[in-house]
Amino acid sequence: MLGPVPAGTGTGIPSRRRHTTGRRRHVARVAVVSQATVSYVLNNRADQPISEETRRRVLEAARNLDYRPHASARTLAAGRSDIALLSIPDLPIGSGISRFVEQLAGELAEHGLTLVTHITGAHGRPLPDICAAVGASIVIGFDSFDQDTAQALRRAGAEVVLPASDAKLPSAMGPIGRMQAEHLIGRGHQRLGYALPGHPGMLPMAQERLHGATEACLTAGIEPPVALSTSLDPASAAAAVGQWAARSVTGICAFNDETAIAVLAGMHEHHLTAPADLAVIGADNIPTARLNLPLTTICFDLHEVVRRRTEAILASLAGSEPRTTPAWINPQVIQRSST
Repeated sequence: MLGPVPAGTGTGIPSRRRHTTGRRRHVARVAVVSQATVSYVLNNRADQPISEETRRRVLEAARNLDYRPHASARTLAAGRSDIALLSIPDLPIGSGISRFVEQLAGELAEHGLTLVTHITGAHGRPLPDICAAVGASIVIGFDSFDQDTAQALRRAGAEVVLPASDAKLPSAMGPIGRMQAEHLIGRGHQRLGYALPGHPGMLPMAQERLHGATEACLTAGIEPPVALSTSLDPASAAAAVGQWAARSVTGICAFNDETAIAVLAGMHEHHLTAPADLAVIGADNIPTARLNLPLTTICFDLHEVVRRRTEAILASLAGSEPRTTPAWINPQVIQRSST
């Protein structure tokens, strides 16, 4: 004779699934439709002909009953999860990255996708493990994934991995540095400096921007920029400013706006002002660049960057080839008081 059946195991169906099924049945009863129709509506099944009135009744009933289909049920219904995993490099997360994540999350939500972020670095679990743990069907990187990582992500359940390991993405870094230098040269500066960030993880991007600035100087027939590293600490920035002043530098291209603001703080330590003693230009057009001494900077259309990234994700989900587009769109100089 069998003993008592433990709670939650009597039917062979996990208790969570039974609970979800019961609540879906309740929604169906209130909306006066079948449970299948509830599933079709809540999982946004485009292949099922559902009238707008029926859809409205189901959504209203689900909202009033505070019903949300379990993730595994949504995955079974849709054939994939609605989770998009964004791999963020282990770098200081400034305003630029924060705005990108916020806008990407909003854009993906418009298409029924939920964005989850993960800081990828030397610490913590590997990205493929995170992909499997959250059930992501889409994994997005700031740069192309190497082939081994891309294959591991697909084994972990990712249907879409972007950018692809073989993608040849045009770089935004060099042209931004060139625009910075051209702006200062156009305002009469013949001896430039370049403020590199102190964080080692940012140096590859910074070197590309420095290369662009160097090209602009060579085109103009002047010496390459005097490149110095500075952290966001005023004392570090003041030391760099002292070296630039000793070498007759009159204009500074900074890797980004945070670095440019540090340079301005370092100038204050030497009782120097911008642009009378040193002109300074940043990049990214962060909100604080408008405060105190308004900072000249390079901005680009972040909304268009996000739109194109979302377009590539949706195309890949649909089995189409995503377009390879530049990482930046329509850059321009925002002229303010610092130059």
